[in-house]
Amino acid sequence: MKHARNALFFIACVWVGLVVAQTVPAAAAPGVQSQNIMDVKPEANALPGYAEQTNGERSKVQPGNNAPMWRQVGSGVAGYSSLPVTQAPEAGNLIQPFVQYPGSRMTNAGQAWREVRNDWIIPYGGALVVIVVLAIALFYKAKGAMKLHGPLTGRKIERFTPFERAAHWSNAIAFCALGLSGLVMAFGKFFLQPALPNLLYGWITYALKNVHNFAGPLFAVSLVIVFVTFLKDNWPQKGDLNWILKGGGMVGGAEPASHRFNAGEKIVFWGGVFSLGIVVVSSGFVLDKIVPGLIYERSTMQIAHMVHAVATLLMVCMFLGHIYLGTLGQEGAYQGMSTGYVDEAWAKEHHQYWYEDVKSGKIPAQRSPPPAGALAGSGSTAAQA
Repeated sequence: MKHARNALFFIACVWVGLVVAQTVPAAAAPGVQSQNIMDVKPEANALPGYAEQTNGERSKVQPGNNAPMWRQVGSGVAGYSSLPVTQAPEAGNLIQPFVQYPGSRMTNAGQAWREVRNDWIIPYGGALVVIVVLAIALFYKAKGAMKLHGPLTGRKIERFTPFERAAHWSNAIAFCALGLSGLVMAFGKFFLQPALPNLLYGWITYALKNVHNFAGPLFAVSLVIVFVTFLKDNWPQKGDLNWILKGGGMVGGAEPASHRFNAGEKIVFWGGVFSLGIVVVSSGFVLDKIVPGLIYERSTMQIAHMVHAVATLLMVCMFLGHIYLGTLGQEGAYQGMSTGYVDEAWAKEHHQYWYEDVKSGKIPAQRSPPPAGALAGSGSTAAQA
């Protein structure tokens, strides 16, 4: 009986406590009180001028709703910043305003740049480079190197002076460093990162990024020297159109006559060295932040990157063909740039007009002092002239 009385007393106390808790209001908790928006009558979004409310006005009807502030941030409105505008013009701007770059939808500029890079430049640019490499490989497998159709004479003609070769090799080395580092930075995560530990891959890309930044100015200077050095022999001349129409003799038949540089080399000169060179170098200088007086906003860097990437990929594809023909693709071509001299038979077959000008004395066969013993016993044209 005693235990029964205790149980009944406990139940009665609990019941009294519940009744009191329901009748006595709870003490107000300090701070902002949350409120279920669905319980607000009428709903806050039905108020006049709801969409135009400031953040302070919105917090009165919907505590914690910061939509007006984030709407301003998303539209590109700049907030307060203690940094000087001349040094950091976008310091108070969290999100760029909406734009539409070619190939992107209408969205904020950062996302638009990301869409152009990830949806267009990377997949299509990478595919273009792979297609060109495969096309060169298939052509070499099917045709092999372009062989001379006659025996060598042993008589040499100076095709490139030491200065011309130094300018060319400086530019070629800088281009290879830039091309390799740029391709790894753009596409390395697809083919290199899966094969390496992440730490090693990170160090490699970091090193190549610095190589890219320092090789850029060397490439720009050497490109100017190459342009000035070879300009006089790259103007359109007799036979250029015929050379193009016949495909340079690569498909069938003998190579059409040409001057010191054929039409294909002139296309590389004007299209790659001059036109694409200006675009690549100028956009690269912007990315390196070495253009004086330029305000480096995010939009400036985004546009410079897109232009630089597209122009560089086109230049790489164009120069791949040039490299192929100057090495594996044409017998004797590499010797002209490595030693400076080519055989008369090579000159006559590949650059007949230039060979005829040399034989007639219009162009000297030897334009620089030959290295001691370099042409000894070779029966050089220079010695016989």
